[in-house]
Amino acid sequence: MPSNTTAASTKKKGRRARLLVIALVLALVAGVGYGAYWSVSTVRAPFPQTTGSLKLEGLSAPVDVKRDGYGVPQIYASTDEDLFRAQGYVQAQDRFWEMDVRRHMTSGRLSEMFGKGQVETDAFLRTLGWHRVAQEEYDKLLSPETKKNLQAYADGVNAYLKGKEGRDVSVEYSALSFTNDYAIEPWTPVDSVAWLKAMAWDLRGNMQEEIDRSLMTTRLSDKQIKELYPAYPYDLHRPIVDKGGVDEATGKFDPSASGSGGNGPDGSDGTGNGSDGTGSNGTGNGSDGTGTGNSGGFGAGTGTDTGTGTGNGVGASTPQGAGQGLQSQLSALSASLEQIPALLGPNGNGIGSNSWVVSGKYTTTGKPLLANDPHLAPQLPSLWYQMGLHCRSVSDKCRYDVAGYTFAGMPGVVIGHNQDIAWGFTNLGADVSDLYLEKVTDSGYEYDGKELPFVTRQEVIRIAGAKARTITVRTTNNGPLVSDRSNELEKVGDEAPVTGPAPDRGDGYAVALRWTALDPGKSMDAVFKLNRATDFKQFREAARDFEVPSQNLIYADAKGAEGNIGYQAPGKIPVRQKGHDGTLPAPGWDKRYTWKKEFVPFDELPYEENPERGYIVTANQAVIDPDAYPYRLTEDWGYGSRSQRINDLIESKTKDGAKVSTEDMRTMQMDNSSEIAKLLTPYLLKIDISDPHVREAQKLLEGWNYTQDADSGAAAYFNGVWRNVLKLAFGNKLPKELRVKGECLNVRPADSTGPVDEQNRLVRECGQRDAESAQPDGGDRWYEVVRRILADEDNAWWKSAPSRTDRNGTATRDELLKRAMVDARWELTAKLGKDVDSWSWGRLHQLTLKNQTLGTEGPGLVQSLLNRGPWNLSGGEAAVNATGWNAAGGYGVVWVPSMRMVVNVGDWDKSRWINLTGASGHAYSAHYTDQTDKWAKGELLDWPYGKRAVDAATEDTLALTP
Repeated sequence: MPSNTTAASTKKKGRRARLLVIALVLALVAGVGYGAYWSVSTVRAPFPQTTGSLKLEGLSAPVDVKRDGYGVPQIYASTDEDLFRAQGYVQAQDRFWEMDVRRHMTSGRLSEMFGKGQVETDAFLRTLGWHRVAQEEYDKLLSPETKKNLQAYADGVNAYLKGKEGRDVSVEYSALSFTNDYAIEPWTPVDSVAWLKAMAWDLRGNMQEEIDRSLMTTRLSDKQIKELYPAYPYDLHRPIVDKGGVDEATGKFDPSASGSGGNGPDGSDGTGNGSDGTGSNGTGNGSDGTGTGNSGGFGAGTGTDTGTGTGNGVGASTPQGAGQGLQSQLSALSASLEQIPALLGPNGNGIGSNSWVVSGKYTTTGKPLLANDPHLAPQLPSLWYQMGLHCRSVSDKCRYDVAGYTFAGMPGVVIGHNQDIAWGFTNLGADVSDLYLEKVTDSGYEYDGKELPFVTRQEVIRIAGAKARTITVRTTNNGPLVSDRSNELEKVGDEAPVTGPAPDRGDGYAVALRWTALDPGKSMDAVFKLNRATDFKQFREAARDFEVPSQNLIYADAKGAEGNIGYQAPGKIPVRQKGHDGTLPAPGWDKRYTWKKEFVPFDELPYEENPERGYIVTANQAVIDPDAYPYRLTEDWGYGSRSQRINDLIESKTKDGAKVSTEDMRTMQMDNSSEIAKLLTPYLLKIDISDPHVREAQKLLEGWNYTQDADSGAAAYFNGVWRNVLKLAFGNKLPKELRVKGECLNVRPADSTGPVDEQNRLVRECGQRDAESAQPDGGDRWYEVVRRILADEDNAWWKSAPSRTDRNGTATRDELLKRAMVDARWELTAKLGKDVDSWSWGRLHQLTLKNQTLGTEGPGLVQSLLNRGPWNLSGGEAAVNATGWNAAGGYGVVWVPSMRMVVNVGDWDKSRWINLTGASGHAYSAHYTDQTDKWAKGELLDWPYGKRAVDAATEDTLALTP
């Protein structure tokens, strides 16, 4: 037998060999080197047939698939079943690899495709049980019609797969076959339903904020944490609905009522946040620890990096002694969350969307115009798939004539229009999840003074190339114990019980997740109802079933002289008991923190129809003033920078009687203005700069109009300054769990209190969070944080420690701003060169589109073959053109307007649209990224809808026959 060393070496060499084989195969696939003939055939084998005719089993009549010059399909059928069967077939032609990976993710089966590296992700997803809940929805709740459509769609997918090997479906399977004997399984209706759970997960609300606030208590006081999560600025940023309230007589929301807030049914206002459990007596420590801050303030001193004050307790009235256990659990949970693929984007303040609709009274067309651009993770292929679904004649047996943006793997149209109405989505951001600290024992958990048994189930995770692993999922009355699924739990205390295969519970406290998406619902019914709706009443009835994820829905139709516009806030939103506001993890053993059985009634959710102002804007801002509404929807709204900018743009266009055109709507989508630049730049220009090199950079800001165009040197420098302001004022004072992974600081241990001495010296702490989700991210929450302290020159947040560029540290606002300007000058010099005239925002702010599997984790050559870019982009964080970046992690683009559309209501063929990438998921298809250049420039494509317009745009026609 070989020695252990030899065996290990052989194992490593074997792994390298497998990676090399994959790289070699894909090099050949790309036509590199010898074997070009084989490579071309391998690449082309999965390309779909788009002309001629094919037999599709199960059709009742012929179906036509017409594709335009961008490969976007329009399907014409005679029955609903034929229409959705053809949709499944066509989407599988273009996107099946994406669909297959997605269903393995939603069912916690990624290990079956990609091996043991995905086991922990699968274990977490199995604990959540998305696929199990989707199965329950399908079995018990969805309508017979919805099930029929889902089955027809699945039949179409499977008809495409029939008789094909992986290499015939997508080139990625050719690479996968060298390390895995994976075989494609048939598609099921539940695979489609489960996708809505993934969508809901990335739009789940404030779970990350709950975790972050709790983690902050190791370094910050309660007062300081509240300063970092300021209240929504209703005086500056208008909510979506500015009138209305729940009518006490009818028990329904009345858009014309004056409204009143207050305690809602049974005290549902949830005032109070358990803040008695948060630390408020932290001791500040400056860079050398000699200064003592008040209420966790920051002391002054000398040294190399900053330390921060410490607070006692962890929020949610946590019992004494539980603090360390909760910090360990939450830190581990946060790390686990990062491992779940974020299909929609980094969860947090940046993820969102823009949508707005303008009444025909104020448009050049005389009918409404509706715009939408969801801000999601950039990925290749795009999350969206453009498509038209047309009945040849709308009748009882064929009821759809709809076009727009679909999800590959799910029937119907998600965002778009039919022959009567148009609609768009943005994330409402309702707080639909809570974390609960659970006191567990050997045999169960404590609730209301009693011990209750866990509900348990076994999950078997099959692993490519390895033995299967069995996990036990434990569930309380508040939901599954998500902390069971972390590898990073630390043992805290000696009394930790161990139950079966579960990990140590530390001092006896675990973390459970209560989330509305883990309850079966009828959101899939809502998709089909929405596609068929003909007026606002039917639109609202469709929204009634759209339980998760909770979205802002906007509406338009062309009926009447000027058409109609509307808004509805749908969703399954919990009613919390008084004293629980959902901002911090709650004590699961206390029945006062358990959700009530009822949810906010749909009839009491905000909506409006044809408001007097003549337009509706939703961009993740607050829905309604809480003083006018009895229910607490969330405490963690987006802060409204984008929405207010859109409001201002519409008002400035229409105030003198001018009308808004389709082109105006497109131009608004590309608005690059920075609210924080407008606020902060005047202060930066007043700073006395003596260093000539820094002064050169400062001059870029003189006369700047605060727009973040790709070629703007001023935008590059300002955003560099903003990033450094955030780092100095806030980032260096946050606990390691929130800071960027690998960035290290010298700080006082979190549990220390006295001055630094021989027994209490500074320690080196390195950040632990992924760069895309670290804090401070620079979103408009941080705009509001800075706005509130900007006039206070001596605010404690302006204090920062000495550095190489500033030996004395900073004590005032202007000192910190100056240091940020110096640091930004040298950071950009390293990135862009010494000559400030050559600087441009786009060179810093780049987008690279990555294949979501081998394009992110495969060898470099594989990534270069599957990925595309970079593109230098305009826009920025919290701009209307929301090409988001995380200021803690760098300048690269981490979320984007994933599509853009402007619907010309009534005159549908004059609508315009664009996708981030292209219709195809095949890496060397002409339609892989054929829309991206235009997308980056802000251009839109014609959107044919009527048969004559579709025929005129058609380049390929495929006949599907019975």
